[in-house]
Amino acid sequence: MKIDVLTIFPEMFNPVTTDSMLGRAVRKGILNIELTNIRDYTQDKHNRTDDYTFGGGGGMVMTADPVFRALHHIGAEGKKLIYMSPRGRILDESKVRELSELEEFVILCGHYEGVDQRILDYWNAEEISIGDYVLTGGELPAMVLIDSVARFVPGVLGNSNSVEDESVYSGLLEYPHYTQPREYEGMEVPEVLVSGNHKKIKLWRFRQSLLLTRERRPDLFEKFINETENLSREEKKILDEVLNG
Repeated sequence: MKIDVLTIFPEMFNPVTTDSMLGRAVRKGILNIELTNIRDYTQDKHNRTDDYTFGGGGGMVMTADPVFRALHHIGAEGKKLIYMSPRGRILDESKVRELSELEEFVILCGHYEGVDQRILDYWNAEEISIGDYVLTGGELPAMVLIDSVARFVPGVLGNSNSVEDESVYSGLLEYPHYTQPREYEGMEVPEVLVSGNHKKIKLWRFRQSLLLTRERRPDLFEKFINETENLSREEKKILDEVLNG
């Protein structure tokens, strides 16, 4: 998968694209993340990429010309363009999965008060938000989008099944995890996890996920209990105990 990122702060992406999971995927050739500095395409003698907005108001707006020139330079014609924006659709599992099926796409990171609307109109950009709050630029949201999408790309994760077990994607919040030592500060690892009985471990984890989801995300819990046709007999029994307990 190839992801082109247009930004005025490409250096912000270096730790994300060179280290850990994404860095390994890039080195293996599974991901190709190309960073383009929009400032390299401005024709302003002061290297500016922003200007005052027509109609007045506070803040500056990213101008159309350097962004257009950068998009033409990377050959963005016909490719999907995503603009990270607080007014866009909230990034969720369905959108992440949809993007993970693409061979390539382009992300535009705005800054200041946003970008000239003609950029979005001409390039048919899809606006995507990571939440109902405002950040100083689109770089951090772009990193979130890249990381979430990359997890669904075959070969990026060591275990191809692990992404499906994550919180939310499984339909429930993830169960608690424990590691060595078995006892720490008077707190012990639940006995079932060291029993070696994988069936009991699976059912314990399922119960914990149910309890956590009911407490913290009742919306997800309500959705889950209405879609229980794929549960085993033992899991249905645990669900009934949680509902009636």
